[in-house]
Amino acid sequence: MSADFSERRVKMVDGQVRTTDVTSAPLIEAMLSVPREAFVGAGQQDLAYIDEDIRISDGANGGGARYLMEPSPLAKLLQLAEIDAGDSVLDVGCGTGYSAALLSRLARSVVALESDPALAEAAKSTLSGLGCQNVTVLAGPLQQGQAAKGPYNVIFIGGSVEEVPTALLDQLAEEGRLVAVEGRGNSGVARLFFKAGGVVTGRRAFNAAIKPLPGFERAHAFEF
Repeated sequence: MSADFSERRVKMVDGQVRTTDVTSAPLIEAMLSVPREAFVGAGQQDLAYIDEDIRISDGANGGGARYLMEPSPLAKLLQLAEIDAGDSVLDVGCGTGYSAALLSRLARSVVALESDPALAEAAKSTLSGLGCQNVTVLAGPLQQGQAAKGPYNVIFIGGSVEEVPTALLDQLAEEGRLVAVEGRGNSGVARLFFKAGGVVTGRRAFNAAIKPLPGFERAHAFEF
């Protein structure tokens, strides 16, 4: 099936993004310009703009499957972060790099962190090919973040987690924001964390059912 991907991008934005109260002009422009089809496998390109998550990996080293997040919740989460052109951003769990490509058009610099080496290499190759020169792709444990490159004005976690690790909150700059979905399935809640006076507080933003990001499971206490 042949595809006019530019038309599909417009339909995605008009039918999936604008209809869910996403009004940020820079974000909408980024979603209209970034070729989402470049971030899925060759056999998946005709599915790139559907209103669903797309599996991009079965998981590495025993980790869970990974997905390209559905456009609507991704856009809502990025809008929630209120990213400014001067911001430095940590993209946790960048997958094949689509979120990092969007962020590259919104922020000054992006550190894209990925735990799956194959996904990290794919992200690096695709982002380089698209000319995203302000993105640095690094491989490493997601829950540890990348403190050496911080602090960050914005931290985006690209999948649901049981809880946000303190290690990531500690990497926020003053007045920095962290956006994450806590909880699984229909119990997921998008939260915005904000650092002021050295103290991080969080608030509930909206319900969000997105795929989990491996490595963020809550440590269960031993019970007698």
